[in-house]
Amino acid sequence: MSLPVSHQARYWGIALVVFLLVLWVLGDVLTPFILGGAFAYILDPIADRLERLGMKRILAVITISLAAVLIFVLMVLLVVPTLVRQTSQLIATAPELFGNLRDWLTARFPEIMDEDSTVRQQIATIGDTISSRGGEVLTTVLGSAMSFLNVLFLLVIVPVVTFYLLLDWDRMVARIDTLLPREHAPTIRRLAGEIDDTLSSFIRGQGLVMLIQGTFYAVALMMVGLQFGLVVGAVAGFVSFIPYVGAIVGGGLAIGLAFFQYWGDWWMIVLVAAIFFLGQFLEGNILTPKLVGDSVGLHPVWLILALAVFGAIFGFVGLLVAVPVAAMIGVLTRFITQQYMKSALYRGVDPPGDES
Repeated sequence: MSLPVSHQARYWGIALVVFLLVLWVLGDVLTPFILGGAFAYILDPIADRLERLGMKRILAVITISLAAVLIFVLMVLLVVPTLVRQTSQLIATAPELFGNLRDWLTARFPEIMDEDSTVRQQIATIGDTISSRGGEVLTTVLGSAMSFLNVLFLLVIVPVVTFYLLLDWDRMVARIDTLLPREHAPTIRRLAGEIDDTLSSFIRGQGLVMLIQGTFYAVALMMVGLQFGLVVGAVAGFVSFIPYVGAIVGGGLAIGLAFFQYWGDWWMIVLVAAIFFLGQFLEGNILTPKLVGDSVGLHPVWLILALAVFGAIFGFVGLLVAVPVAAMIGVLTRFITQQYMKSALYRGVDPPGDES
């Protein structure tokens, strides 16, 4: 005899409440373990591919770990210092940039840029605010994130957790499968597969697109000599998961900086703009179709809402779980909608004697 639906809903509701309470109370403690789980999930297909090529699981995991350590060391030595330095310089030069903008507007639109003009005052205020507040934010972020104990803890715990989870990933999945309620196991497996497809599309596919685009923009802008090109490329790549926003934000920032750096040299300004048009062409016609494909992804607005809500409630750990939870809720919502459209509540009760 099956357990009544009301009892099942009660038990699953209690489990959900316990999960949220644990996430809220132990958020900071769970951070390295959630990060390790995320990295293991991302890297598992690579380990599976190496296994199919003949490697044992332990050897595949060791190979991936060594490659990850090498990439991390290269990033720390080559990219991070330059990124931090350019970000600090960009913040420090914000008043000068906005001062140049004010002078340019004054020369061409004197009627709206007199001494008492609100526009003139606001432009000066924005530049000073970015310089002062931006420096404070950068110092605070670096001060909190770069404290010795926090960094040491993350650098030690996250790789260890990732290594062991990646090593035992297939066994853990099989064990979880044996614990599923037998009555609902087929449905749960199907929904889990759809959630995995969504996460694969976004985290692995879209994440790789973001990395490639950010690298392309940064390298191309630095090659043409644009100041702060690495920062602009990083920003454009980071927000490129939102359609058109990455191009608008990164392109607007790069072209704005190009106007001040190359004023009068119109070919250089056109070249900077062409870099972003080329990046968007590659993303729309090559990268996204090849790496993300047509699988169902996360709607940008839904993703932003999930990040905002979970970040506000659970802090940094909420940002880490926002994407998988958003994918889960999206898949469950589609499933519930399909069930509703098959139900008598939606279709209505067939008239007596109607066999159709």
